[in-house]
Amino acid sequence: MKPSDMSNVDRIAIEMGHAGRNAILYVDEDRNADRPFKLQTYRPYGYTPDRPVVIVQHGVLRNGDEYRDFWVEAADKHKLLIVAPTFSNEIWPGVESYNNGRVFSAGGNPRHIDGWTYALVGNVIKDMIAGEITDGQNVYLFGHSAGGQFVHRLMSSQPHAPFKAVAAGNPGWYTLPTFDYPFPEGMDGVGLTEDHLVKLLAYPMTILAGDQDIATDDPNLPSEPAAMRQGPHRFARAKNYFESGRKEAERRGVPFGWTLQVVPGIGHDGRAMSAVCASLWFDGRMPDDAELARLAGQQVA
Repeated sequence: MKPSDMSNVDRIAIEMGHAGRNAILYVDEDRNADRPFKLQTYRPYGYTPDRPVVIVQHGVLRNGDEYRDFWVEAADKHKLLIVAPTFSNEIWPGVESYNNGRVFSAGGNPRHIDGWTYALVGNVIKDMIAGEITDGQNVYLFGHSAGGQFVHRLMSSQPHAPFKAVAAGNPGWYTLPTFDYPFPEGMDGVGLTEDHLVKLLAYPMTILAGDQDIATDDPNLPSEPAAMRQGPHRFARAKNYFESGRKEAERRGVPFGWTLQVVPGIGHDGRAMSAVCASLWFDGRMPDDAELARLAGQQVA
């Protein structure tokens, strides 16, 4: 049977079943049959289905292979399976298809939440469980830059059950936890509910913010008025998002579970933020000053 004739579960079971790097075609036959994407994966020797899986969301360059590779050192050390869903700009064009989740149809009407791009991550996890690649009990979600936008909007709209921990690193701007603004500035007008908002505020999501991510002239920094209202640069916007969440939870009298983790000395750097996140999750600590200095010296966006 040719790979193109196999189901997603079959492809995943075969291709993720052995050690090494891989690029696996994934087709959502239900809602996106004409929009395939790839799973850039790495399985270290010694990985077993009860070990952690890290879902890694790439940035604006759509470079899932590089983001996968940013996690290889941690994967080898901790026996992690790395899976980077990779959305090409040709098939999933622009911020609307990726960062903003393809929420609206070509006619401008909101799609059902189950059909947003963010929902595809949950589908991949279900198929990995069905293919016996993971038991589904230790799935982590990380995204940086455009991937950080993707991750926190996923958490604003999709079930949280698959995830043991979630971190969004250095997003360019945020969907604020309020119905005072339309999506993507806020959560209004696209079918999201009070329940989505309350669950988002309660989830122990980590916002990773490099304190040197302060450029105001980056061409990839969102500069539309809604984004500029959140602050002049990514570091300011991270603090604004966290405070918006804290105040909204306080106003509503509901639990607030987020953590704002400032990363000293690091700017807009996907490799460094991946290493920091891996250390937090699997070493149980922030990297020390010497390690942060080393990471800062090998900047990779």
